Amino acid sequence: MAHIQVPEGVPGIRSLVMFRPETGKYLYDLAQELLRGDSPLSQADRELIAAYVSKRNDCFFCMSSHAAAARCLYEGDEALVDEVLRDMERSSVSDKLKALLHIAGKVQVLGKEVTEGDISAARDLGATDKELHDTVLIAAAFCMFNRYVDGLASLTPTDPEVYKEMGKHMVKGYNLPPKQA
Repeated sequence: MAHIQVPEGVPGIRSLVMFRPETGKYLYDLAQELLRGDSPLSQADRELIAAYVSKRNDCFFCMSSHAAAARCLYEGDEALVDEVLRDMERSSVSDKLKALLHIAGKVQVLGKEVTEGDISAARDLGATDKELHDTVLIAAAFCMFNRYVDGLASLTPTDPEVYKEMGKHMVKGYNLPPKQA
């Protein structure tokens, strides 16, 4: 049960932005830009970064919903998501994506943990400044989103099918939910 009076039965961040749409609008706009806007990183990779950071933050709702979106976006390579969430270093994602996920993991701990060596290693594997920027911003934003969802104890479903459906909707974009009557 959520710590505040949110619409009943509405899971995760959706209930929180329905409670406070004047702030929720900006959160959804940020998610839309980070995960669906123009970036050299694929939408699938960006969703994977979000899911990876959320897993590290132990935010089951965000990890599950963004992993579901990533699975939809990887079309035919859905197992890649589970590999990364199980053991990123042993997963079959590209070395460049591993380097970016490594940076995202450091941001999740503390932004100052990212070293010039981490950046150089990613650059040596072909990461561009924009990919580095987008990775760090996604990781930082998801630390905030995770803490928002868990800090107010929003509804977190446990049924994997619920997340599968969420993922299908999320790939279409992040839109503010309708105002509760």
